[in-house]
Amino acid sequence: MELLRELCNAHAVSGFEDEVREIMRREFEKSCDSVEIDSFGNVIATKGDGEKGIMLAAHMDEIGFMVKFINEKGFINFIKIGGIDDRLLINQRVVIRSKSGKIPGVIGSKPPHLQKEEEKKKIIRHDELFIDIGARNKKDAEKIVEVGDPIVFEPNFQKLNDKIFYGKAIDDRLGCYVLLRVMERIPSDIPIKIFAVGTTQEEVGLKGARVAAFRINPDCAFAIDTTIAGDTPMIKETESRLKIGNGPAITITEASGRGVVTHPKLREFMIRTAKRYKIPYQVDVLEGGMTDGAIIYLTREGVPTGVISIPCRYIHSPTGIFSIDDVNNAIKLLEKTIMDLNMEMNGLR
Repeated sequence: MELLRELCNAHAVSGFEDEVREIMRREFEKSCDSVEIDSFGNVIATKGDGEKGIMLAAHMDEIGFMVKFINEKGFINFIKIGGIDDRLLINQRVVIRSKSGKIPGVIGSKPPHLQKEEEKKKIIRHDELFIDIGARNKKDAEKIVEVGDPIVFEPNFQKLNDKIFYGKAIDDRLGCYVLLRVMERIPSDIPIKIFAVGTTQEEVGLKGARVAAFRINPDCAFAIDTTIAGDTPMIKETESRLKIGNGPAITITEASGRGVVTHPKLREFMIRTAKRYKIPYQVDVLEGGMTDGAIIYLTREGVPTGVISIPCRYIHSPTGIFSIDDVNNAIKLLEKTIMDLNMEMNGLR
């Protein structure tokens, strides 16, 4: 679990993925034939050889914030990076990564005791909030923080019981972990080329995957990400029937078809593989949300693409919850799919 903890606790707002990238590079170098960093910051590891190629992608970046302004009293205004609900922000602990190091802070707001009745009914927007780093004034704050510094929620990786864990940035450090473990298991003499890509800037437009897929031009691809578990109060079965602990999800379509529409042959292949090896799985149909698969499958003349996701509670928040069984079964499903697909690569295009 220490590798997963290290990944989740790393600081990697979109466009500032270097901490996670170095972990991915380090681990890939232990198991892969080659590892490189492209001009966009994606880390690309390769294993095997042959005319056919499979791309695996998991994004390294996380939602977060960026310093926008420091006022005369030393309080910090910020913008959001990625999709974050403003209702989650009040009094959350954050970490600013600056040239001086990692600076702790607390998101503050007007106390409820001083709010008028109409104010209590409003959702407080992020641009009305501020970050308190304990500075005496602007000059004091600017000694350690500057405009443009990236900010993440405070790391908090822990377990609730033997199977259920929680932490910051599980979207998509779980996918990064799966990617690393799968590449350890793939034999070096596999007669196809496997490209494992830790992608950048997924949370702000699937950008890194677009660049990497164009360069690699694979015969097929798989994105590994997280998805929304529906096993908590307030979520109807018609919105999500996924449950943590019941296996990874095989995606049929994302964002009501605006995202990836999984290639039917890959979809059926993954389902057959799960059944063949008795790997628990679930089927995911998403009205909202996209993965790197949404941009990979549109690359060049089109890339047959599948998505394997780990059901999680409370993604895009300071703390998400997941089952380690789902993570381990995602590793098994992706590994077995690749190994069996190796023998059936024709006919996908």
